[in-house]
Amino acid sequence: MIFSRATSDSGRQEKLKLDMKIKRYGNGGFTLVEIMIVVAIIGLLAAIAIPNFVKARNTAQANACINNMKQVAAAIDLFALENNKTDTDPVTANDIKPYIKGNEMPKCPAGNKDYVLGGTVASTPSVTCLNAGSTPPHRLGP
Repeated sequence: MIFSRATSDSGRQEKLKLDMKIKRYGNGGFTLVEIMIVVAIIGLLAAIAIPNFVKARNTAQANACINNMKQVAAAIDLFALENNKTDTDPVTANDIKPYIKGNEMPKCPAGNKDYVLGGTVASTPSVTCLNAGSTPPHRLGP
C-alpha cells in the first residue's frame, strides 16, 4: 500500500490515521500469571539474600565483641601497670572501669551479656565472653 501526502483528499488522510493506531485489547493491565512470576522472582531473591544478611550481622557482632574484649584486656594491663600490680593480684570490673571510655564496662552486642574477667592480672585469657561458643566464635587470640 502506497501512501501519498496529498492534502486534497481528507478522507484518505483520515483512513490513514485510523490504520496507524495501535489496536488494544482489554484494559491493558497485567495478567495474573505475570504478577505471579514477578512475586516468585522476588521471593527467590529474598530467599537467597536473607541468610547472607543474617550471616553478615553475626560476623559484625562477633567482631565488635572481640574488639570490646581487647579494650577490656588493655584496661586490665593499664590498671596493673599504673597500680604496680603483680601477676597474682585480683582484678575486678570496678578496678578497670576508669580505663574504659565512658567508665562503663562494655557488653557483648550479641545478646547484651556481660564479659567475664579472668580473676587475676595475668589470667589467660584475661576476659571471656559468654557467647564464646556461638558461630562465629567470640574469642580473643588464635
